[in-house]
Amino acid sequence: MTVPRLQRTRHELAAFLRARREAITPAQVGLAESGRRRTPGLRREEVATLAGVGVTWYTWLEQGRDIGVSSPVLERIARVLKLDGTQRRHLFLLAQNRPPVEPGRTWCTVPPLVRRLMDDWPDHPAYVLNLRWDVLAWNRAAEALFGFQQWPAEQRNLLWLLFTDDGLRRRFVDWHDDAPRMLASFRRDFVRAASDPAMTGLVETLQRVSPEFLEGWRSQDVVAPCSGARRLLGEDGPRVYQHSTLIVDEDRHLRLVVYAEDPRQ
Repeated sequence: MTVPRLQRTRHELAAFLRARREAITPAQVGLAESGRRRTPGLRREEVATLAGVGVTWYTWLEQGRDIGVSSPVLERIARVLKLDGTQRRHLFLLAQNRPPVEPGRTWCTVPPLVRRLMDDWPDHPAYVLNLRWDVLAWNRAAEALFGFQQWPAEQRNLLWLLFTDDGLRRRFVDWHDDAPRMLASFRRDFVRAASDPAMTGLVETLQRVSPEFLEGWRSQDVVAPCSGARRLLGEDGPRVYQHSTLIVDEDRHLRLVVYAEDPRQ
């Protein structure tokens, strides 16, 4: 007989909580060791006290009882059990069948393997963006097409350059079509980190210095990540490129943008 999903999830939640509780020592949460313990890790009453919930309620949760649990309580339990980002998402999926709301962060470190991957594509311009659309790394083909190296690191932001730099603007042959779509795509990322001063500062500054950005921002358009065909101006004139965005680190919101010349031109 097939076990209903919610019932199966509660059993998996119970097993997960027990395993994580047993993996945490009293010292890790600031408790003194007191005598011998029959089982490793924390006691249920210790987790309940540290999370600010009743012992009976937490015991029921760990036993897989059919009880509700709010997001704030899950957050407190996750902190007590020292869950990392992946484990925290797993806890929310088991308890509520949906992932937690996670505030975005503007990460600035690119994994070495991603840099090697870009270098292995000598004919395909590729670069890495973070949530704020800072250009963190690029290959030689991207340098030849976009010239990222000419700008200092603090200005090397794709959205900033798209609306303030005439040189990059000319690279996009259909700028008046491409720029609004890219801005509408950026808005999705902005919402994930709307409390980040670096993110809000970028948007506020662009609204002051670029009337076109201001107009686009006020339009409230939102679209999926940009992909498809785009005309870019190279040394030998306009060329059509197919482009796509690949997620290389979901937790740190890093994505790899890759261009390939359309073979039909």
